[in-house]
Amino acid sequence: MPKLTIDDLKKIKEQYKATLTLREGGYRAKVTVHMGTCGIAAGARAVMNALVEDLAASGVKDVIVTTSGCAGFCSKEPMATVELLGSAPVKYCYLNEEKMKKIFREHIQGGKIVEEYALVMGSETSY
Repeated sequence: MPKLTIDDLKKIKEQYKATLTLREGGYRAKVTVHMGTCGIAAGARAVMNALVEDLAASGVKDVIVTTSGCAGFCSKEPMATVELLGSAPVKYCYLNEEKMKKIFREHIQGGKIVEEYALVMGSETSY
């Protein structure tokens, strides 16, 4: 196998980033419910169920729902992160079913951040 050059690595990085963008999958939003042990103990399953029920009832097809482990803020669980295409991610904390339903209506469907439940906007990057 030939050695990789810096240009090869840059191309690989760009291809990888492209596969991670919401646009490539035809989705305009991604919601990650943080379901580490701390999140589950705090009620993340009920938050996830409320989100999935709202998605099914609304007929929305352009939203990805996924899970992750602990987000590192155990005392603020249950948490979820909402990423809309072209916007910085928003991490929500102290969630329950009703709060998730409001976030679904106002942020995911309406594009308006629900500031009263938001912890932080933006994300870290490794480049």
